[in-house]
Amino acid sequence: MTGPRRIVCLTEEPTEVLYALGESDRIVGISGFTVRPAKARREKPKVSAFTSAKISQILELKPDFVIGFSDIQADIAAELIRAGVEVWISNHRSVAGILDYIRRLGAMVGAADRAAEYVAGLQQGLDSVAKQASLLKVRPRVYFEEWDEPMISGIQWVAELVRIAGGDDIFPERAEKSLARDRILPNGDEVIARAPQIIFGSWCGKKFRPDRVAARPGWQGIPAVRDHQLFEIKSPIILQPGPAALSDGVHAMAAQIQAWASNP
Repeated sequence: MTGPRRIVCLTEEPTEVLYALGESDRIVGISGFTVRPAKARREKPKVSAFTSAKISQILELKPDFVIGFSDIQADIAAELIRAGVEVWISNHRSVAGILDYIRRLGAMVGAADRAAEYVAGLQQGLDSVAKQASLLKVRPRVYFEEWDEPMISGIQWVAELVRIAGGDDIFPERAEKSLARDRILPNGDEVIARAPQIIFGSWCGKKFRPDRVAARPGWQGIPAVRDHQLFEIKSPIILQPGPAALSDGVHAMAAQIQAWASNP
């Protein structure tokens, strides 16, 4: 076995990738938010949330490598580094970045060829979705809501997947902002003005409530609200920058977009 042998995954995507590559034996701890694959929750100790971690429990696992994501986990990473643990914090925010992340992680555990094959399969799936979307006679305007209070629009990889699925994200300028605070909508007026025809909601950690969205002041005239085109996309399959978003997530959005296009 080459590369790290005792890996702690602070988020779900490295866990999903390592299982897919047949390298799950290296994982000794996972995020409590992990749902993919389901057996990971049964097999591995849960030692972190997203903004917090059980540092003492992680150290008891004697990891030789810890994988996290983004500046939000910087404090966790710093504490582990001070304890002598090697930490990799990835910061990918695009579809291309997710695919490259899988390649890099595969190379780190001596599974570069398997990772390349896995990436090729994911890319093939995306290409298939895009090809189907290219046949649409009209593309819907789509508002993706990542959080409701305050309202936060979708991040870059989500906006890109909306486009691949056949829609046009109504806030492309905000999607380029990596931090959630830079994607906060001060009020609902901009959504009203941009008149989305489909609204996707994925409120991380809680159930999306179309009824609450539809009841917002002034939103009754939005085409998506008027035509009852409000749909939940489960956060584990879209808000994690990993394989789930490129497979189940994009397919879930594509299904609703295709249904909308077939019933103008």
